[in-house]
Amino acid sequence: MRNIYVGVARLGLHIPEARSLKAKRSHTRSLVERLRSRHQVMVLETDHQNLHQRADFAICAVSTDVVDLEARLQRVSDTIDRSWSGNILDWEVEVIQV
Repeated sequence: MRNIYVGVARLGLHIPEARSLKAKRSHTRSLVERLRSRHQVMVLETDHQNLHQRADFAICAVSTDVVDLEARLQRVSDTIDRSWSGNILDWEVEVIQV
């Protein structure tokens, strides 16, 4: 049986222009949809749901090849760097073998 690897990235964002939760969602929704469709990852908002200018996400990917998994999460990071206009506060990746 082949090994299975799970990669989890923790992403913290600052949205300085958001003055309401509705504005926050409009800024983050397009990023989340872009990551899901381009990189085949799961994205879940994990913290600060009630704050206007903060958002924390968990981004998860699964693979049988750890190199492929790390490369995919790097491409996710590159997409965020290119397309996010706010501040990236945190990016932390952990890969575990299941």
